Amino acid sequence: MSNLFAEFQHLTRGKFVPYATSLRKSTDATFFLVRDELDKYLIVIGKKGICELFEGQKIGEIDRQDVVLCAKNDRNCQSLMSLFPSLKPQICNAKLSFGFGDRLGVATAAHAQCVQKEKLFPIFAQQSVREISRTERNWLDVLHSAVWGVFESGYDGPFGADADHVKKIEDLESAARAGYTMFTIDPSDHVKDPAKFDKRELVRFYEEHPMRRTLEMKYIGKSFTVLGEKLTFDEENFAEVFVTYIDAIEHVEKCYRALRAVCKTSFDLEVSIDETSVPTTSLAHIFFVQELVRRGVEFRTLALRFPGEWQKGIDYVGDIDLFSENLDKHVAIVKMFTGYRLSLHSGSDKFSVYPILAEKTDRTIHVKTAGTSYLEAIRVVAKFAPDLYRQIHKYALSRFDQDKASYHVTTELSKIPDVDKLEDSELPSLLDQPDSRQLIHITYGSVLTAKKEGRSLFKDRIMRVLFEHEAEHYDFLKKHLGKHIQLLGV
Repeated sequence: MSNLFAEFQHLTRGKFVPYATSLRKSTDATFFLVRDELDKYLIVIGKKGICELFEGQKIGEIDRQDVVLCAKNDRNCQSLMSLFPSLKPQICNAKLSFGFGDRLGVATAAHAQCVQKEKLFPIFAQQSVREISRTERNWLDVLHSAVWGVFESGYDGPFGADADHVKKIEDLESAARAGYTMFTIDPSDHVKDPAKFDKRELVRFYEEHPMRRTLEMKYIGKSFTVLGEKLTFDEENFAEVFVTYIDAIEHVEKCYRALRAVCKTSFDLEVSIDETSVPTTSLAHIFFVQELVRRGVEFRTLALRFPGEWQKGIDYVGDIDLFSENLDKHVAIVKMFTGYRLSLHSGSDKFSVYPILAEKTDRTIHVKTAGTSYLEAIRVVAKFAPDLYRQIHKYALSRFDQDKASYHVTTELSKIPDVDKLEDSELPSLLDQPDSRQLIHITYGSVLTAKKEGRSLFKDRIMRVLFEHEAEHYDFLKKHLGKHIQLLGV
């Protein structure tokens, strides 16, 4: 295809640089991405009929076929997906899957280069409702950004799209209509921590609940053997598990029914109870799974609340041996019931636990990352636009107290050096220090949506730096995300 690119370069007088990896052919046309000094575009070379499927401008002919320059917009993405089904997200049929969060919408091409499709099922479009709100994006933008990245990279394996940490039915329905294939229901608002409620209130809730007697008969006195240990539901521990999780289970069931009504094809369902203050006990795991199954909820992955601290953007904090022991029990429970995998959330930079996860689960697990790719983007800014990084850093400091409200972190701002006293060459290393990593990680929404006189204060400039230094940005991403994947034994 070098001749085609040479003819294209001659036609356009070298104005555009093609992405050779993006080249794809259908029966009637050829497609690839190009870039100039300002943006990226889709090139369609074919007969008039197929070119009319795309919004664009004819810029010439090659071998009596039209050459059309197209914007990377929603219509053109949909047309491309209709011609190449491999560009559409699919459900997961693999043991090991990995979620690549991309808050800026420009990382997927690099993410795809980290993946060996035979060994790992990637979720390239993954964003939570919280992230979408804070970045002022939408489901379609997240999905299409990922598809353009897949197209650019030349990746032709299956991949998924995850509407992550969704709490409301209307958000699930919106993501389903946009074409998502995975839905992570987060019922954490419905999980009751007994330590935070008046005991009399909990007793009244339990005694008055219409499902109490039915489930007492099903569970109390029933035993399960987990790794040689006999676990039995008695009146006390059953009441605690029931009170803690019954509302969450009922919420998941409602969400699942709504999804079934709107989705025309099968989908991957994850249930996430990791963002709670209550570590998931073995009996709680058993109760939660048994009740979902009894209610006909077909889920593929389950995110539990493991012991220790799973803070954003840094390694695991806690007793690694306790985590390993806890994981053993939960893996044993999964094997008892089968039909689903465990899922690890806040997986960004949890390097100390990855080898344990790989070994204990036999690489049968789903792992999610999100903010770590954003941090690598800001590392590029720190390296190539130090003055912009200093501005972002200072603004992040002003927003930290407000933005940390929805996170559990132990960040100590006093440990972060004064950026005005650092040399330009020292700035990228701030993204290696836990406290400054969390500062940047947690304030992403404020930074990306900050405006002055109606204009973007930082985001447009961040995107320009990443565009101008795309090769370096991709290298940073491949090195950092590649480390995650390698530690999972892939």
